[in-house]
Amino acid sequence: MARTASRSGKKTGSLPRRLFRWLWRAVLIFFFGSILWVVVYRFVPPPITMTMIGDIVGGRSISKDWMPLSRMDPNMARAAVSAEDGNFCRHHGFDFTAIQKAYSGNEAGKRFRGGSTISQQTAKNAFLWQGRSWLRKGLEAWFTGLIELIWGKRRIMEVYLNIAETGIGTYGANAGAMRYFHHDASHLTPTEAARIAAILPLPKKRDAIDPHGFVRRYGDRISRRLGPMRRGGYLACLS
Repeated sequence: MARTASRSGKKTGSLPRRLFRWLWRAVLIFFFGSILWVVVYRFVPPPITMTMIGDIVGGRSISKDWMPLSRMDPNMARAAVSAEDGNFCRHHGFDFTAIQKAYSGNEAGKRFRGGSTISQQTAKNAFLWQGRSWLRKGLEAWFTGLIELIWGKRRIMEVYLNIAETGIGTYGANAGAMRYFHHDASHLTPTEAARIAAILPLPKKRDAIDPHGFVRRYGDRISRRLGPMRRGGYLACLS
């Protein structure tokens, strides 16, 4: 009887330890697996993203055409920084001033651009799904730190400009240029690059071909910023 009780107690007591071991293994698999994933994407273009999969599941065809940053017109990267993340070359993945400004504006009921940097958007687009859950934000922070450490700024910008939505079912600046201007992104005027950048925050609702209202005004503002940003050293990490 004593031996039976002892064995029963041992089995009951081992369950938490087994759960802990499974959890610990899962953490290790995620830790090393995510690092390996980021290392692979340092050299290999992401073949597909969760957002693209969502479009396919929804019955849409997708258009994407990878173009290395070295071939892409410099105006495109400049316009993206001007529109989405003016401190891209000066932060390490997180712009805490922009985050605080966005938070304060939202608290006051004003409409502000989100505080996410290009690095954060790239991490989300390449590795995660769309949404606003705390889980996704936590994973986004983890992958943002990894790509800043492993990729560097030029690779982050290259991936961003190739997988960001630039229209319904359209991904990347090159596919966007082909859709809107009927030529590739190797030669873009400041106005063309600014118009593509202007639709990045809401690609399913904005159009770069014949922009009106806010899109036109915003695109014009982006275009005017390109020269001062270049002269001010805001684009040094991309040269």
